[in-house]
Amino acid sequence: MEDYLEKIYELIQDKGYARVSDIANSLAVQPSSVTKMLQKLDESEYVSYEKYRGIVLTGKGQRMGRIMKERHLKLAEFLRMLGVQEATIQKDVEGIEHHVSPRTLESLQALVVFFNSHPAALESFLAFQAQQATQAPKEE
Repeated sequence: MEDYLEKIYELIQDKGYARVSDIANSLAVQPSSVTKMLQKLDESEYVSYEKYRGIVLTGKGQRMGRIMKERHLKLAEFLRMLGVQEATIQKDVEGIEHHVSPRTLESLQALVVFFNSHPAALESFLAFQAQQATQAPKEE
């Protein structure tokens, strides 16, 4: 459900609207799966959805979509800070979002804010990480 809300929010922010086909293509799912989820989101009052009419996020849906998008961006920023390659970041963020507790996510977000506020601390960590990499035993 969170992936759908995040994607709907993102599409509306980018394009001004979200269609079933756009959501299906973005999430690599069948349009029928999107329609079923939209019906659930409508029942839960996250969206207002009428077949062939379009999708409108409710206030509740906008808040949740914005939270999901911000969380995604903070996690990606955190992984970038650690030097994770861009090709890996999106895949890892998706996994982290679904398998880590909300409290852990809050802590990771706080760490991002801390590193942004204390760049010398981030530099020290990255230097430590580089040193550790050079001292690690080589695999044969």
